Amino acid sequence: MKEIKAIIRPFKLLEVTEQLHNIEGLPGVTISEIKGFGKSRAKNAEDKVTYEMVDFIPMIKLEVVINDEMVDEVVNVIQKYSHTGNPGDGKIFVINIEDVVKIRTNERGEEAI
Repeated sequence: MKEIKAIIRPFKLLEVTEQLHNIEGLPGVTISEIKGFGKSRAKNAEDKVTYEMVDFIPMIKLEVVINDEMVDEVVNVIQKYSHTGNPGDGKIFVINIEDVVKIRTNERGEEAI
């Protein structure tokens, strides 16, 4: 099992989630509004938010836990539909998951996702 974490631009959320929704067997996606900065430190960003004299960029974090066989498809969809070619497009992280427990049913492992 893998967890995919993707940091994307907010205006790309609808396009990315519509395409993820079309993936057969995708268990679901968690979406969070976040703030951060990259190598450029948000210096020239038009949509930056300043807090305590530090500039941050509003971003969206997508999280999904999937079977190993789905990784390439999910990563490719996120990359394709969140890409603008400009600095600040975001990142995609692929993380190994040791176990999952579904709270409602106590199912474990791949059955829990």
